[in-house]
Amino acid sequence: MLIELRLENYAVIDNAAVEFAPGLNLLTGETGAGKSILIDALALLLGDKASSEIIRTGADRAVVSAVFESAGVSENAIDKILEHNGLDESEDGSLIVRREISAAGKGRVFVNNQAATVAVLRQLAPHLATIHAQNESILSFDAPARLALLHAFAGSQIEPSAAAFAAWHEIRTRIEELEHGEQDRLRLVDLWMFQKTEIEEAKLQSGEDERLETEKRVLANAEKIYNAALQAFDLLYEGDASTSASLRSAQKQIAELARYEPKFQEALAALETARISVEDVGATVRDYAGGIHASPEHLAEVEDRLAALDRLKRKYGPTLDEVIAFGADVARKLSEIENKDEILRELRADLAKAATEYLRAARALSKTRHDAARKLEKLVEAEINDLAMKSTFRIAITTSEQEGNWSPTGIDQVVYMISTNPGEPLRQLEHIASGGELSRVMLALKLSVEEGVARPLSPAKARSTRVAAQRTMVFDEIDTGIGGRAAEAVGKKLKSLARSNQVLCVTHLPQIATFADHHYVIEKKERSGRTRTTIRLVSGEERTEEVARMLSGAKLTDTSRKHAEQMIKANG
Repeated sequence: MLIELRLENYAVIDNAAVEFAPGLNLLTGETGAGKSILIDALALLLGDKASSEIIRTGADRAVVSAVFESAGVSENAIDKILEHNGLDESEDGSLIVRREISAAGKGRVFVNNQAATVAVLRQLAPHLATIHAQNESILSFDAPARLALLHAFAGSQIEPSAAAFAAWHEIRTRIEELEHGEQDRLRLVDLWMFQKTEIEEAKLQSGEDERLETEKRVLANAEKIYNAALQAFDLLYEGDASTSASLRSAQKQIAELARYEPKFQEALAALETARISVEDVGATVRDYAGGIHASPEHLAEVEDRLAALDRLKRKYGPTLDEVIAFGADVARKLSEIENKDEILRELRADLAKAATEYLRAARALSKTRHDAARKLEKLVEAEINDLAMKSTFRIAITTSEQEGNWSPTGIDQVVYMISTNPGEPLRQLEHIASGGELSRVMLALKLSVEEGVARPLSPAKARSTRVAAQRTMVFDEIDTGIGGRAAEAVGKKLKSLARSNQVLCVTHLPQIATFADHHYVIEKKERSGRTRTTIRLVSGEERTEEVARMLSGAKLTDTSRKHAEQMIKANG
């Protein structure tokens, strides 16, 4: 749930902080006051693309931040995302996100006051808030968008289908390369033979270059290393004034003390441990020194080998492992040419198996979609009819198992069909002409999907969900093009939705504004020659004045005030 949103130097807002609450939060204001600015700012915190154009004139950066209460259904998911990205949780269970947009084009992201990325915001977004605008889904209501809505409702997973498709497609691509790229491959045979021979004759070993670099350093500095090891051994163990000799002397004195004062027994044991450690180190450096042999001949061999490895790395890969992988790939290509017919037979057999596996996964996904579509269309139709429309809604799924129709998302094409008046034929949802009808249908569709996603599995789960869910849903002028009875129906629907979710809604309709649990007014004022937008929570008479303004315009009358007061009482 969104607790607080702060904006600094964002568009026409110099500095503003808004505290939101559970229930229905409505934002109103005159046209052009900047009602959608808050929604746009929130979208940035959910990972939307940023532009330096939103920085207030004269400022060098814009800052948007928000505090979310993550306790509840999404808490575990959020914790996992934070842990996966190396970010700490907050002590009180809240989530603080901040985004800075610089005029220089660089931006910064912070999560719980730790540096993060926009990618992390996008991972968190589904668990924080969803934003719905009047036409955002229709403008991009293409096949993937239609499928995505159905998947969201069904809770279905496309990963098995996508993985099976990727495996099938990879095998088919290899077959096509073998069948159609033979001439190009034959022209490259000589080059591949040379590369294969060159890499094989080098007899490369993974990590060999790093090992040789270490050996080269030792050989090049053999004398220094030998002297240092011997001196260390002498100081630790061999010399008359060595650390080991000093510790032995100290042990004798402490042993004498311990005869009279038992508390020195621990000190005596500690000295014994230290002496043993020192002598062990001394023995180690002595043995190491004994193994060092200055050999200019061997050093030359190591340097020659390293030079040969460097040449191969320059030609075939920046690392030795990549050179080895390159050689294996060339060997595979040569083997494919030599054994083309046999390999093709094996690949075609693999392709048939992959096709069977894909169709199995796609059919399972298709069945899930069909079952979900029947449930969703009933919910959407009921929601639409609650919004002062008599409509028929259907989800048409066309399934084709022809290869040309295969995709990572399965073998289905989904179209949403609607008849907005009795007796009219069903038409595609995207082709609805009326903006008001479109707004209500999209609201009904989104509400059905959202409620389907959050639907509980048992009465006990239902009770806990009502207490803890409070998902944040944002509607940006989704009521455009409607009025009268339809607007009142939309208001009731938003109010109903707000009983179990936090709802933020930008509206220009007084019929909807009167349903608010919390009413915010956005105003644009000129101060010292600069335009500034402010946001404030209104209640009581101030709220009545705002609803009256929405009813009658700039000139308020006693009639509009009384009407506003009656509407607020009726819908509050």
